[in-house]
Amino acid sequence: MNHSFYGWYLKCQSETQTLGVIPAVHNTGNKRTCSIQVITDNDAWTVMFPADAFKRTKRNIVIGENRFGEKGMHLAIRTPQVTVRGKLDFGPLYSLKYDIMGPFSLVPFMECRHSVWSMRHSVKGNVCINGQKYYFRNAWGYWEGDCGRSFPKEYVWTQCFFNDGALMLSVADIPMAGIRFTGIIGVVLWRGKEYRIATYLGAKVVKRQNKMVRVKQGSLELDVRLLETSGHPLKAPLKGDMARTIHESASCRAFYQLCKGDHTLFAFETNRASFEFEY
Repeated sequence: MNHSFYGWYLKCQSETQTLGVIPAVHNTGNKRTCSIQVITDNDAWTVMFPADAFKRTKRNIVIGENRFGEKGMHLAIRTPQVTVRGKLDFGPLYSLKYDIMGPFSLVPFMECRHSVWSMRHSVKGNVCINGQKYYFRNAWGYWEGDCGRSFPKEYVWTQCFFNDGALMLSVADIPMAGIRFTGIIGVVLWRGKEYRIATYLGAKVVKRQNKMVRVKQGSLELDVRLLETSGHPLKAPLKGDMARTIHESASCRAFYQLCKGDHTLFAFETNRASFEFEY
């Protein structure tokens, strides 16, 4: 029996609006389905499609009339609950210097594998959702992917754009070969420099409480803190089936701080953060 999933998360954000789209395919035993989840500042929808609507190459996903890839996305969804139409064009992608999973990308049978396709790229275009217009001009985009069997049982994930940069951090409970450990993968882009924070580079969680996490790696210390949530229910994979409900805030209040030794590189509060806190 094959229990597996494969999906992308594409986030587009202007000064005033946020749109997240998750195209995915799921296999549960002999059953195969695919879906598109649409997340805005105020709402979220899951639209199911027949399995044969899904087609994928390395850099493109097609689900029915909907297309996703490095050049952008074209959305055409019509159900009784939600109508989505529009086209968004992406500028050049900012890909990482090497795989976000590092040496773990070579380990077989992992519960969940993460990819970061672009930390920050320009987005231009319009999308209409149930009559509401989303305009993206000087907007930014982020693109990541997940595949495997299930999302981690417990995890924190956050992503944020800010002046001079962008960041993502994932701290998760990882089962492997009969043991469990806390796995960390994160990247901070700041002023043209890429700071990689990861378990395979020696990163450790030094504090986790009240919807905050502090990770330390050598002289680097990153604090992420969820201040005010606006979480919407999303479907997440459990043994390939989209049977688990998680809560994502696509655009919420959060605090971030990065220190190197005694020097604070940045510290800021924003109401444009994306956050999932499943502990």
